[in-house]
Amino acid sequence: MARTFRFPVEAGHVALFARALGDASAVYADAGSPEARACGGVVAPPTFAQAADHFDPEYDRRPRPGEPWFGSGREDVGAGVMPAGGVKGFHAEQEFAYHRPMRPGETLVATVRPGRTWEKQGRRGGALVFTETVTELRDESGELVLTARFVGVGTERQVT
Repeated sequence: MARTFRFPVEAGHVALFARALGDASAVYADAGSPEARACGGVVAPPTFAQAADHFDPEYDRRPRPGEPWFGSGREDVGAGVMPAGGVKGFHAEQEFAYHRPMRPGETLVATVRPGRTWEKQGRRGGALVFTETVTELRDESGELVLTARFVGVGTERQVT
């Protein structure tokens, strides 16, 4: 089942994201720079689309007041154990296909839907189930800006 949410691309958020990456390129913050002018203005870094998860109310690793949070480090959850019902799993692959740059000042509409699922036999964890999630980011006119694919892999049993 697909879900949608809005993702504001804010100039300050873009600049801080680039700074956190250690990328000081002016293309991410200074519209008057030669780099930004060559791109038609300030653009977001290539992996900035990952920040959309923070705007997704259903994102399973987003902290929620009053609920235990997987990312807090307060409790040892064990290697490979993910939050949703103790499912064992790992991040396997991430891909961003840009159709045009993301620009500060626009609000994108994200549609997240299940992609393909496939299985293969592992050596130590038993059956491996690969699950793809596809996110499309469109501008307010409906133009496709980015297609992101995330592949997670779940193991049949805990790998020790």
